[in-house]
Amino acid sequence: MKKALLLASILFVSVMSTACINNFAVQELNAKAKVYMEEGDYAGAIERLKSSIDLDDTIFETHYNLAVAYTQSGDYVKAMEAYKDAIKLDASVPDSYYSLAVAEENLSIDLKSGVVRLDDEENLYTYTPSEDAVEAEVYEPSESVLKKIDELRADAVNNYKTYLEKAPEASDAAEVKQKIEALSTPIESVLKD
Repeated sequence: MKKALLLASILFVSVMSTACINNFAVQELNAKAKVYMEEGDYAGAIERLKSSIDLDDTIFETHYNLAVAYTQSGDYVKAMEAYKDAIKLDASVPDSYYSLAVAEENLSIDLKSGVVRLDDEENLYTYTPSEDAVEAEVYEPSESVLKKIDELRADAVNNYKTYLEKAPEASDAAEVKQKIEALSTPIESVLKD
């Protein structure tokens, strides 16, 4: 009996020690990521935050900060995924919805301009012009791109609305309402203007 109790307590101590080590490592990685973010090294921050999530994927702030780093680096697709992961962990934070809407809105702008494009399977990718291109290509978004832009804009509207529902006294409420109004117009109407 004493052996079983000793074994159980050793196992408990080792589990607790591992949890404490992981918690300390997560805190260290998050602190380093913060420094990288402040220095504008978003790639470094992203790597630290991804490592932190590998150790403990239950921390809202880590997912949110990863999304912010992706947003700052211009990778709106990954930013959107990380914001959604953060929202799954804590749906009560209004800024998550606002930031997700910003990423959706920015991605729609990148799609409209051709910086981001859709491949034949409708996967998003960053367009890089070939080195041998002499003249600038004239980009016209396809019907599928216009549809994707409208979807992103509609999602952004919904997330801005959720932000306002969760933060009705937000100081930027008037600005957000203007964004909602502007994004509510289908993209084809915007392109005709």
